[in-house]
Amino acid sequence: MMDGDNCLDEEPPQMLPPPPGTFVDREELIQHVGDFAVSQGYVVTIKQSKRDKFVILGCDRGGVYRNRRKTADDSSGEQHSRKRKTASRLTNCPFEAMGKKDDGLWILTIKNGTHNHEPLKDISEHPSARRFNENEVLLIKEMTEAGLKPRQILKRLRQSNPELMSTPKHVYNVKAKIRQGNVTVRNFKSLRPQTSAMINDDQAVTEPSWRLRNPSRVPNLIGGRFVDSQSFSSIDVINPATQQVVSQVPFTTNEEFRAAVFAAKRTFPLWRSTSIASRRRIMFKFQELIRRDIDKLAMTITTEHGKPLKDAYDDVWRGLEVVEHACGSASTQIGEFAPNVSKGIDSYSMREPLGVCAGICPAEFPAMIPLWMFAFAVTCGNTFVLKPSEKDPGASVVLAELAMEAGLPNGVLNIVHGTNDILNSICDHEDIKAITFSGPEAAGAYIYARASACRKRAQCNTGVKNHAVVMPDANMDATLNALVAAGFGAAGQKCMALSMAIFVGGLSRWESKLVEIAKTIKVNSGKEPNAELGPVISKQMRERICKSIQASVECGARLVLDGRDIVVPGYEQGNFIGPTILCEVRVDMDCCKDESFGPVLLCMQVESLEEAINIINRNQNCSGASIFTSSSLTARKFQAEVEVGQVGINVPVSDPLPVASFIGCRPSFVGDIGFDGKVGIHFYTQMKRVTQKWNDNVNVVESTEEGSLLTV
Repeated sequence: MMDGDNCLDEEPPQMLPPPPGTFVDREELIQHVGDFAVSQGYVVTIKQSKRDKFVILGCDRGGVYRNRRKTADDSSGEQHSRKRKTASRLTNCPFEAMGKKDDGLWILTIKNGTHNHEPLKDISEHPSARRFNENEVLLIKEMTEAGLKPRQILKRLRQSNPELMSTPKHVYNVKAKIRQGNVTVRNFKSLRPQTSAMINDDQAVTEPSWRLRNPSRVPNLIGGRFVDSQSFSSIDVINPATQQVVSQVPFTTNEEFRAAVFAAKRTFPLWRSTSIASRRRIMFKFQELIRRDIDKLAMTITTEHGKPLKDAYDDVWRGLEVVEHACGSASTQIGEFAPNVSKGIDSYSMREPLGVCAGICPAEFPAMIPLWMFAFAVTCGNTFVLKPSEKDPGASVVLAELAMEAGLPNGVLNIVHGTNDILNSICDHEDIKAITFSGPEAAGAYIYARASACRKRAQCNTGVKNHAVVMPDANMDATLNALVAAGFGAAGQKCMALSMAIFVGGLSRWESKLVEIAKTIKVNSGKEPNAELGPVISKQMRERICKSIQASVECGARLVLDGRDIVVPGYEQGNFIGPTILCEVRVDMDCCKDESFGPVLLCMQVESLEEAINIINRNQNCSGASIFTSSSLTARKFQAEVEVGQVGINVPVSDPLPVASFIGCRPSFVGDIGFDGKVGIHFYTQMKRVTQKWNDNVNVVESTEEGSLLTV
């Protein structure tokens, strides 16, 4: 019997083909094939391509070919065929992969996954590693003109690049091209391995195209890659204090949007099967990275939105609280178990993720509201498509970068940009299961109606007009400071701003002190250290606020403090409006019905608490209300009778902690389930009820041995 080791032929190493798949664009597909090929010991090249239709990839040969010589038996019947030289290669490698564009996405298929050569033990052995770069070709030209021979030229080139693999023969070839007047580097269309022979330190890290533009273009995030949109239409992101263009937001094309949804859908099965513990660990890392880069986030918000840095930090901190709460959300996803509901039957429920969810963000909180949306959604096991505000998208991009650095898998979070068309696409796409929206009332009503018609879950937090009731027994200093802070903070550009104050029993004794405190607010660019009130976000918003003020004055309101003509030294072009106070307003005025979203405080007086409560309850946009009083009985009556979602007693209306959930009501909130907190978990999950019965037919009998059982 022969020894086992001798009877086994040594199998050559296998070179596997890349796994098929679907990709966002052509470059991603080529990169996927090229990276996998290098890991297997071969290099791919583009054999044929039509950029918007298909691409065929082949093996760029190289390495040692198998079966170089024909055996005597094989060649006996081919006496008249041309003989091959011993060292010549056989036919091209049969490996072939094809990428084809279908419905906006690139699909990879492997036509032939075999090779006729051995894998490269060292990728630098490949001929592509021996090519000169452009700088080296120019140096060869200069040294040739100086009279240096090829070996001398090669020696000098290796002084600056010791790993250069080229030989004197390659130098001769370059010299021949130079004599013909061709000093360009041949474009081999090969995914060549990146070695030090081809890139220098300055070129080692290449910036993406969207960063190289001036101004930079805000990228889409699709399938884990930040990609510049192919759209030619864009919106300028403008610093509201200086009018300088910060960046440009492209309108995501329809194909790019469908690619983002497809990437989210493709990732969902893997992400939903990831354990809750693993998802929580990513969120823990995410909140650490937000803390690390909070300065960058705050500066981005101030640059694009205009709010003072202190308010920008608060924006990030409130969003960070949502992430921290998401880290502990596992307990809120626990189902229920009911044993033996019938004979031998158990029943239990579980919460499962929905699938692909989407969020549409407003401009006022560039960090907090995106985190409201996707932090809970992805922790529950969903994938997400986020559309930031086109006015200040920078914070969302930074947060997405941090989420990916924290370990969020490619495709779990995607970002698209645009206005009306992208909103319609989000509402209509059949693979999106739930939509969260925050923004103007008209847009919220439209999105809710359109999404509901497509059988999607939807929650829309829309326009608000929050009220404060001031009783005669309220503490004057504390009340007025609270009114000024809540009415003018962030230039009134927040959904919880107190835009209307109702003084019970008269306004006269409060008015002068209120104006005095409002005048002390420092209006400046948000980046200045003394700034307390920054510009409004756009010139259009400033014009709308100014028109509303003028219309109110023409309807009979008394303008006791006018901030329309304020000029900030050094920022004369900024969209600044100083604190503005209108007194003697009436409920029939437009300013009392519509949200102002500016640093404007409306004041009216009534005779009784009942009248104040009636005004609040009749206002269709009132989402929250506060009362300032020293009487607990008055406060109890107010909280019992006022019909709003958020009530403050001796404090302004504020966003609650995530654990408590944000609650809106009436037209200011449309949907069945609210934001964040426990109800937020319920929005992003669905219940599944399982009833089970097992018929094992196992008989248990006693054994003759004490304490043991036998099963039959």
